[in-house]
Amino acid sequence: MTGSLSMWTVYDHPKDFPNCFVAREFRVAPGGKTEITPNVIVSPSLEILRHMLLVDMHLTCLTRNEEDDPVIIETWL
Repeated sequence: MTGSLSMWTVYDHPKDFPNCFVAREFRVAPGGKTEITPNVIVSPSLEILRHMLLVDMHLTCLTRNEEDDPVIIETWL
């Protein structure tokens, strides 16, 4: 998606990765259309995953919304 916003949602041991924390990339286009990408980061440690998103990718953390699925920890932009 050209001109889209990349965001990474962090999950606490989702069903498809029950032994790991997972970050999945989504892209939001102007106008709000959201697409999931095939990009996934998997880590046994939430701290390591956060380090990758913060230090390696220079992203900013947004806390989860109360209405989010309970398996969602946070989102990074």
